[in-house]
This record gives sequence, C-alpha cells and structure tokens, in this order.
Amino acid sequence: MSYTKSILVFWACLAGLNMLFSQSDFEGLGESSFAINTDVNSTYKINFAVRSRYFLYQNANFNFENRQLDFVHFSTLNLDYNHSVSLGVQYRIRESIDGGSNELRLTQQFNFTKKREALRFGHRVRFEQRLLEDFTILRSRYRFALDFPLNGEKLDIGEAYLVSSMEALISHSKRLKPELDHRTTSLIGWLISESLKLQLGLEYRFEAFNLNTEHRLFLLTSAVLKI
Repeated sequence: MSYTKSILVFWACLAGLNMLFSQSDFEGLGESSFAINTDVNSTYKINFAVRSRYFLYQNANFNFENRQLDFVHFSTLNLDYNHSVSLGVQYRIRESIDGGSNELRLTQQFNFTKKREALRFGHRVRFEQRLLEDFTILRSRYRFALDFPLNGEKLDIGEAYLVSSMEALISHSKRLKPELDHRTTSLIGWLISESLKLQLGLEYRFEAFNLNTEHRLFLLTSAVLKI
C-alpha cells in the first residue's frame, strides 16, 4: 500500500512539473547568495550579502543566462527580545549583464518573532523604494515565516532545520499600474559550524497576478557566515 502511494505521489509531482513547464508564462531561475552577519553589540547587528540571479528555463527551453547581481546591506536594532527594526540599502547591477535598468533600493523593516518550544514564527513588514533609471517603484511587503530544527527541540552543529514562509507584495508607481505579487518559500538548512549555515530550497512566485500573472520558480542556494 505504501509503495502504491509513493508511486502516485511521484506521478502527481511529475504531472505538476509538466504543467508548470508547459505554461508560456513560466520561467525557472536560480539565485545564489553569500551573506556575512556580525553582532556589533547585544542590540545592534549588521549584514552584508552578495546575490547572483540567473535564468535556468525560459522561452520553453533550458538554458543558463545571467540576469543580475545584487549587493545588499542591512543594519538591525533589537528593540527587545521579540522586536527589531532594520534599515537596508541594495544596489542591483543589470545594465551590463542583460541590458535592464540598474537599481538602488532603500528598505525600512519591522520584525516580530516569537518562539514556542522548537517552533519559531515571525512577522515581517517592509517598505521599499526602488529607484530605477527612469522611474521609482514604491513597494510594501508582509511575510509570515516558520522555522524549526528537524531533530529535537534545539539545533545542534551538524543538524538540519526547515524554514517556510509566505509573502504578499504590492507595488505602486506613477508609470505603472499597481501590481500584486505572492511568494511561497521553503528551505532546508544545515548548521555546519557555530559560524556557518548552508541553505537549499525553492521559491514559487505569482507575479502581477492582478494584471497578467507570471509564474516563476526559483532554486535558492545560500551560505551564511557569522563573524
């Protein structure tokens, strides 16, 4: 019986992937990142990250094509054990890679987290100003996330953990109609050492679903180093 169920689940997954890849508005991308986190003191920390995004599947064909490169900085102030505020700045390079517009992005963030035994959940609100070459996009984001270790109630070195989240986004601009997006993300991470985490996962995006929905599946890989 369990063997039959496994076969059915396997074929259902294949059917789902086939439906995705057969859509004309579907694209598959990858995003790899390397981040460094540093605690300046007990209440203030900083983060630096470099991210590379690239196409893996587009126009009904598998191919590798670089799309953009991001340089990101965040400064975070802990208000108490559960609440924090952050300011971020990001520069995106596209013009010299695929001909798109370079972008300067400013971010203001409020984060609330709470832990119940092994489970930690968080609410995150972000406001972004995306400064492109010819116009500016104002974007608001809300994310709900859960994470927990896969072995026991405490994450030890060498063990894995799971992070899942759902995020809603709305973008405004004088040049464009308001756009609604939705993202669902699931990552498996490994605590390699006290200072290093590796993560692998998928993110599915419904972009501009109030206008002309575009479907994008991201393969996410990342390394986080704490110094």
